[in-house]
Amino acid sequence: MRRIPRTRTASHPHSNPLPAAAARRIPAAVLAVLVLACTLPACRKEQPQAPGAPAPATSGAPAAPAAAPAMELKDVTEHTPDYIIGISYPAVATRYPGLAAELRRYSDAARAELMQAVQGREKGGSEAAYELVLPFSELHVSPQLVVVAVDGSSYTGGAHGAPLIGRWVWLPAQNRLLTAQDLVPDAKGWEAIAGLVREQLHTALSQRVDADELPAGERVEVLKSASKMIEDGTQPDPAHYSQFEPVVGSDGHIRAMRFVFPPYQVGPYSDGTQTVEVPAAALLPYVAPQYRGLFQST
Repeated sequence: MRRIPRTRTASHPHSNPLPAAAARRIPAAVLAVLVLACTLPACRKEQPQAPGAPAPATSGAPAAPAAAPAMELKDVTEHTPDYIIGISYPAVATRYPGLAAELRRYSDAARAELMQAVQGREKGGSEAAYELVLPFSELHVSPQLVVVAVDGSSYTGGAHGAPLIGRWVWLPAQNRLLTAQDLVPDAKGWEAIAGLVREQLHTALSQRVDADELPAGERVEVLKSASKMIEDGTQPDPAHYSQFEPVVGSDGHIRAMRFVFPPYQVGPYSDGTQTVEVPAAALLPYVAPQYRGLFQST
């Protein structure tokens, strides 16, 4: 059976799953960054989430929790015969200790998993070093929203690395993370969102299969298999939509919400990370009242 081509209408511009060839060794460009990092003072490691909309806080917004103590985050660069680690944090993270703690938990968990794989590695196997690459970046920063993304990878053997995709939306005024469950608390809302997301993903799938010009029988099988992945990965449960990023308009308000689906959630690895944008007008009826001020009004 022929593989569906990588070109896709729903791919996110930041997505960059680690290719098979690069999984066995860090590219020259990454090595150069790691070497340079060794010669520079360690950076603070805190990762805030980019602000999305300068809308005034509503009276119904939850009270802000007490500020967390300052946390110093430093970029990590380690290069040994057995493993390579490269972790970098955005400067905005230093402003929000709570967000920094979230990013630190994520990177610590990924690092612990890598080291466990290194320790359990069989002797005499592949000589390729295991690796963890986590380049955190700012997607949006404003007094209302801070959005941070990571499109990284972890390689612990096999044909290619495992993509590590994460998004964090921080609310500075409330000193807290915005989760999918907080954003849309009603189950009916997720049913409506799931329908919109599935429609876009199925359309993108059909376009990819049509472009591949598969024989009729093979086309049916590909569509059946990929469609099942879409249905399973977009069930109306906020857990399936935990990775999202606000798309902010010129007026500073959220004009759409981009839901991010890592490889394997709604398609095979070859399809990479896929995204779907739901317009504010379609999402707003289901958004919790205290967050509606962040969105463009219809």
